[in-house]
Amino acid sequence: MLVVDDHPLLREAIAARLAQMGAGTVHEAASVAEARARATATGPCDLAILDLGLPDGSGIDLVTELRSQGWPRIVVLASSDDPYAVRSAFQAGAQAYLLKSASPMVVTDGVRRVLDGGVYADPSVAPVLATGTRVPGTDNTPRELSAREVEVLQLVADGQSNKEIGEELSLSALTVKSHLSRIGRKLGTGDRAQMVALAMRAGVIR
Repeated sequence: MLVVDDHPLLREAIAARLAQMGAGTVHEAASVAEARARATATGPCDLAILDLGLPDGSGIDLVTELRSQGWPRIVVLASSDDPYAVRSAFQAGAQAYLLKSASPMVVTDGVRRVLDGGVYADPSVAPVLATGTRVPGTDNTPRELSAREVEVLQLVADGQSNKEIGEELSLSALTVKSHLSRIGRKLGTGDRAQMVALAMRAGVIR
């Protein structure tokens, strides 16, 4: 795992928490440049946790870079609940947006959900995400979703993986994937975080 933050104490605390959660090697970086060097040296890790306010560049750009390099899971841990930052982080490819002011329990829960294949937004920023994300060129009408598709999407919002969703609904993982493909076509996005945001915005899921 990789932790990117320019505050040494916070970085060490996050690394220690990840180790308690069972992480193997935890790499640390204090800037965009250090993060790029670490990423190049290690290749994609299981998870990256990064701040947006880095001293030498944009954390959003770093999210985009890591995703393009094949990093599967990225969690943003930021001090700002600015709506633009929240939406930009998810649009860049982050699976979670957590606040530094959150309790260790909330942070741990968010990281666990992402590791399990879900998406997560700090409770105080979730409404921001739900009220502002639209996909250009579509009418974004989640009410066209079937009852089963709504069930699947709610479980995605709850942070469950395709396998877990299948077990809960007595479906194969392949069937769950097919449901998500249909949901994506209806909503105009294949991104799990945006699917959830659009459905929350329409009041289809909680």
